[in-house]
Amino acid sequence: MLDTISQIPPDKLPVLIALLVLPIVPNLWAIWHIFKSDFSSPQEKMAWIGGAVFLPVLGGVAYFLFGRKRVVRE
Repeated sequence: MLDTISQIPPDKLPVLIALLVLPIVPNLWAIWHIFKSDFSSPQEKMAWIGGAVFLPVLGGVAYFLFGRKRVVRE
């Protein structure tokens, strides 16, 4: 594996890193937002956390599209 990484041209390395990191960002944001937000029940909060953790990219995107609307606003 180390040989394949060393064969990547230096000008392509930032693109490769961005492609590997970008799918993680929505998931990290979703987990952070779920922890700091209140939901109608603890089970719903745990379900969103489970979705974000066990379905990394899909769970983060699903929370961004649907879960933010379920947060209880005071």
